[in-house]
Amino acid sequence: MDPVKLFYYFRGLTNTYKRFFKLQLGPVKVIIIHNPEDIEAVINGTKYNSKGYVYNFIKPWLKEGLVLSKGIKWHTRRKMITPAFHFNVLNNFKLVIEKNARTLLNSLENEIKSPKTDISPLLHNFPLNTICETAMGITLDEESTHAPKHSVQEYKRSIHKLGQYAVYRAQRVWLYPDFVFNLTNIGRKQKKLLCILSSFRTQVVDKRREQKAERDRLIGAEGIGEEVDTFMFGGHDTTSIALTFIFLLLANHQKVQDKIVDELHNVLNSFDGDVTTAELLQMKYMECCIEESLRLYPPIPAITRNIDVRLKLSVQINLLSLWSFDLRDFKQATWQPYGYIPFSAGPRNCIGQKFAMMEMKLAVTAVLRRFRLLPVTSPRDINITTDYVLLSKQPIYVQFQGRYDI
Repeated sequence: MDPVKLFYYFRGLTNTYKRFFKLQLGPVKVIIIHNPEDIEAVINGTKYNSKGYVYNFIKPWLKEGLVLSKGIKWHTRRKMITPAFHFNVLNNFKLVIEKNARTLLNSLENEIKSPKTDISPLLHNFPLNTICETAMGITLDEESTHAPKHSVQEYKRSIHKLGQYAVYRAQRVWLYPDFVFNLTNIGRKQKKLLCILSSFRTQVVDKRREQKAERDRLIGAEGIGEEVDTFMFGGHDTTSIALTFIFLLLANHQKVQDKIVDELHNVLNSFDGDVTTAELLQMKYMECCIEESLRLYPPIPAITRNIDVRLKLSVQINLLSLWSFDLRDFKQATWQPYGYIPFSAGPRNCIGQKFAMMEMKLAVTAVLRRFRLLPVTSPRDINITTDYVLLSKQPIYVQFQGRYDI
């Protein structure tokens, strides 16, 4: 089935079956849930901590990094990596994020005279450069002697292709066994993509091999490679997708956009100067808008877990909202804690969610201080395609206008 039709087929099932429904995908039994109480029962705790069957299709890439590992290995890695996202460390990362935000602004400056701009490609570089520089200590400047030999664009294309191949495979149960899939044309193409990603990652790892974790033998070169792949994926693709939909919604809601700019004028000591951490914390309305966008368009639209008690099955948790953009609803509603989980929840929640929120706030601040976003693509124009992340089949266009141009 076409990936777009498949996505809306499952959305239709979600509308029809208000609490859950079950599927049989060859040998795999799957229950789809979207009721907050049911979600809490599955992910609040470590009982059902292993990821669902479909994650096996990206295991050749992410291996047993933080996303896919389980048991003692997951607990050890999580405990080791958590201090990297302490508040004091994040404060040091802010300078890097602001530097890359300025680079983003320079790219957008070239779009002012354009009637429409495909924002997704421009937004991808910002978080990818940021995560590489903060977490890996390497600058992905194509002109730099430190940049990997495979281009950033080639790396990003490879990631998206892998997602497409995984969806293709998930629809064809006869391709579930690895030995069968590896013999197919898609399997051979995936192998080539994995070589590109592996080469890119190996060069990043080589730059960071003297990290304290490896010197103390807490994690070897293979383990570092697993976490590099995990953070390169989780730290850039999800953030760029989130920003794409945030800017889409702001362009289509001018009063909301103006209210954020008003808040910036009230909060910032200098409208054109650097933003302090204290000022970021005061941007409550902007944070509300970002969270509302994440509710409507969660970058990771579904979570899966294996249930290994009595009978083996996978549980898939749908995160996509069926509501419209309404900040009044978001601010006034008393949310069930597991009714809003764009960063997942429980022990396996997103380890970098505070970093991601800081990154998105700084990006929105930088862009709205310089530009007014005007609508081109409407949310009604979007066709979501089935993937591990939330992707629109068509480009998402926004027009950029100098905020104070006459």
